[in-house]
Amino acid sequence: MKMSAPFTPHPAFEAGSVVVMDWPLCQVRLQDDARLPWLILIPRHPGLVELEDLEPAQRARLMDEIVRAGAVVRRLGEAAGRPVQKLNVAALGNVTTQLHVHVVGRRHDDSHWPDPIWGKGAALPYGAEALQSAASRIRLSPGG
Repeated sequence: MKMSAPFTPHPAFEAGSVVVMDWPLCQVRLQDDARLPWLILIPRHPGLVELEDLEPAQRARLMDEIVRAGAVVRRLGEAAGRPVQKLNVAALGNVTTQLHVHVVGRRHDDSHWPDPIWGKGAALPYGAEALQSAASRIRLSPGG
């Protein structure tokens, strides 16, 4: 029987985000940038690059988890006193090819609006206490 390689996130994710929990398909990571509520979903299967690399049932599961992440991002925005006005969902992979999906809460008054968030300004790290609080909020969220 052939053993597949274990799932490991690309090292680039380790530098800018923290693991919060695992959902049925994805590792859920919180982007360490307090400017925006931002989750990253990484399907926990090695070798995935494109959506087409997922089986149909996995693609459906990913869509469910994206919707779930959107609800959590909205709750993070509410908790920060900055309710989300628009969810941005993206699976770009231009820098890190491992399949992953960003779910970002945007507001008309955020520092990047209406432009994309990638490569714009330096991240504003949460700080240990705020990061732990946000991660706990995600874990305790209905559906989180």
